[in-house]
This record gives sequence, C-alpha cells and structure tokens, in this order.
Amino acid sequence: MRRSQVRFSFLVIVLLLMLVAWSGFLRKPSQLETVRDRGEVTIVTRVSDDTYLRNGGTGQGMEYDLASRFSEQLGVSLEIKVAETVDEALAMLLDGQADIAAAGVGVTAEREGRYRLTDPYMRVNPQLVYRSGGEAPDSLESLAENGGSVGINPSQLGYLHQSDGVELPELNWRKHDDTTDDLLYQVWNGDIPYAIVDSNEVLLARHFYPELRVAFDVGGSKPLAWALSPETDGSLHREVQAFFAEIEKDGSLARLQERYYGHLGKFDYVGTRLFMRHVANRLPQYRGVFQEAARENGLDWRLLAAIGYQESHWNPKAVSPTGVRGVMMLTQDTAAHVGIDNRVDAGQSIRGGAIYFSQVRDRIPDRIPEPRRTWFALAAYNVGLGHLEDARIITETQDANPDSWLEVKKRLPLLSQKKYYQHTQHGKARGWEPVRYVENVRRYYELLKRITEPEVMSVGLYPDESATSGPRVRQPLGVRLGDSVESAF
Repeated sequence: MRRSQVRFSFLVIVLLLMLVAWSGFLRKPSQLETVRDRGEVTIVTRVSDDTYLRNGGTGQGMEYDLASRFSEQLGVSLEIKVAETVDEALAMLLDGQADIAAAGVGVTAEREGRYRLTDPYMRVNPQLVYRSGGEAPDSLESLAENGGSVGINPSQLGYLHQSDGVELPELNWRKHDDTTDDLLYQVWNGDIPYAIVDSNEVLLARHFYPELRVAFDVGGSKPLAWALSPETDGSLHREVQAFFAEIEKDGSLARLQERYYGHLGKFDYVGTRLFMRHVANRLPQYRGVFQEAARENGLDWRLLAAIGYQESHWNPKAVSPTGVRGVMMLTQDTAAHVGIDNRVDAGQSIRGGAIYFSQVRDRIPDRIPEPRRTWFALAAYNVGLGHLEDARIITETQDANPDSWLEVKKRLPLLSQKKYYQHTQHGKARGWEPVRYVENVRRYYELLKRITEPEVMSVGLYPDESATSGPRVRQPLGVRLGDSVESAF
C-alpha cells in the first residue's frame, strides 16, 4: 500500500512538472519580450523641427533622440515610421503598425481613456500666431466677433476640445492636415491670417520666419507624453515609464531639452532679419573659403561660418575696441600662432580661425560627447580655455556635472563675481559673454543648416502617384525663403 502511494505521489509530481512546463511553453510572451525577441522597437512619429527630421540619412529631433536612447536601453534596433499628424500616429498605433507613438502627443482625459500614456516628459502651450503687420487679437472671442478664421491641425483642435478649462467660441476653423511647418509657413506667407500651434514649434519657427508673432496662449499648459496601445499587457509601458524616470533623474532629459531649445532664448527680430540679408549678400563671397578651411580642419563649414558671423557679420574690415580684426576677429597673438600675417584678408582670417577653433576643440576632454564638446569649444574660443576650466571647477565644487554644458553655462556668469573669481586660477571674466556667444552661434548654425539643406524635411509621407506600390515619398519642405536668399544657394 505504501509502495503504491509513493508511485502515485511520484506520478502526480511528474504530471505537475509537465503541466508547469507546458504552461510556460504555451504562455503568450509579453509585449516587452516580443520586442526584445524580434530585436527591434517600432516607433511612429511625425515630421517637424522638434520631433523628427532626416538629414543625410541620420535622424534628428527631440522625439527621435528620445526614441534612439530608449532603443539603446532595450538593446534593440529602432524602426521609425512617419505619420502626417498626431491623430494619424495614434491610428497607426491602434492598427498595430507601431509599438509606441512618440509624436508630441498631448495628454487629455479622452486619450488617457483610449491609450496607455506615459507620464509627461515636457509641457508646452498652444499659441495663436499671426504675421507682423496683421491685426493682433487679444482673445479668441474678439476674433470670433470680427469673423476671423484660424488655421489649425485637426489633432490640435481635437486636443483643445477635449481639454479642461478651454472654451472655444464659434470660429471659422480652417482645418489643415499639413505639417505644423506648412501651417506656420502659410501664416508667414499671408495665405491664412492666424493659426494655433504649440509654443515649442513656434519658438523654433520664429528664427526661420522672423515676421511671425504670438498673440496669446490658448488654454493652459499642454503635457506631452508617449502613447502605447491599451490592448497590450503593459510590460513595454512600464519599461518606457522607467526609462523616462531614469533620464529625468540623471539629467539626460534636461540636456536634450537644452540641446533643442536652450540656444533660442529671447527672439531677436531685427537680428534675424539682418542675418538673412547677410546670408544673401555677404556669405556667397566667402562660402568657398569657409568650406575649404572647414574641410582642412575637420569642421562643418556652416559652424565655421556661424562663428564668423557672430564675430564680425562676415565683415573682413571689422575692428573691435580691443584691437581684434577681420572676419574671425583674431588677436595679433592668435594670428601669429596660426601663421596668419594679414588679419583683414578674409581668406587668411577664415583659415586662421578654423585652425584655432580646431585646436581649441582638440583640448576639450575626449570623454565629453558631441554636441556638448563643440559648445564647450565655442565658449573657450570666446572666453579662453582657462576661464572655461575655472567655471568647470566651480561647477564640480557645487556638486554638478562639469562635463555638462547645461550645468557649466549656469556657472560661467559667476566668474564676474568676486566671491567666486578670487578663488580661481585665471581670475575675473565676463562669464555671461561666452554663454550668449554659444547661444548665438548655435542659432546661426541651425539657420544655416536649414537654409543650405532643405532636404532635412524630405521624409516619406505622400504616396508617389507614379508608383503602384513601395514607400511613401514627399517633396523636400525645408525653409521657404525670399528669392534673394534662395538664389544665393
């Protein structure tokens, strides 16, 4: 009897083990496991300056950088799919064409009920924009009373309708399925009088279209998040949540925001207009020299040209009160160091500036990645490596990261205060100058990239009417400029 009980118990144990094994075999893998097993995460986004652009086969944009970092953390490759609007991106998500929608998705109660949304990673404000010279309304109500019409993306209109505390009057809403860049261009070009666009996109666009103006914010702040399908098990959503918590804690998120928006600062209408005129009238004379000097020193010629513009507005006869001269405003000592004997000769000045900047950048620690390394080099080019190092030491003594431009640029202005500079090796400096210098050069550099490479907006969107199948294509969008600027390139 005892023997049969042992056999029975053994049989039960075997059956239980087989059941466990079979249950594991039959268990449906989680979404996170599926993504890792196939070695790829698919993210749908949309085309705009702050989300995703493609430049020479490489991606750029806030959402793209976030997606790239997330895929690296997962240890998988990244597949990017492109939608025209936020609503289309969300529809593609529900249709199973993507794992995540990262397209500047505004958080509303309705969307929270339909999707798995992450915690917000950024907040923006919808704004009413118009062109300078047009009538500036003080509210949507006054615009409605005067029969005004407003261009708006259906996704934005849907967001505002679903937002708490936002009451929209009866307006002539001109719904546009175009990209935000198209919509802003139409306002700038006078095709439509007003449009409602998110503040981050307005901030970027005003440096390309300086006549754009902001009348007022529409509603309160708009939190942005990533969206995942509600039909999933939540495993990938939890991974994304952990990712955002980590990059917020370690400062990576703040550095990304600084990278895309930190150089914009207060908008300078006159300065931007002047820059565009000089691009048309002055830059063509020196473009070849900038390109050659940049190529010889491993630089992007547009960065070198941006430095030259900040220094002298591309004026070879420029002279400062301190005696620096030429396009690149070289001191006598610097000119002698790089082998330049005529500082007011544009070619010599540009070549000398390229050599010197390259040498300065080579002295920035290799552990500092791009583009931060370039921002540090620009600051050193302006204020000197010694003062930059003093600011980095102050940053470290205040328990912040001395390899972070976001942190160091907060401390550079301290070099003008005695309680700080008296303890430094290189003494007092007007530390706010390199901060402003770097921001200006970055702004000119971004403008030159967009002016010289309109194909950065060339991303698959519209069906090729001549083809019956294959990828969707669109014509380059880029920045539409005046005839004088476009003819210069």
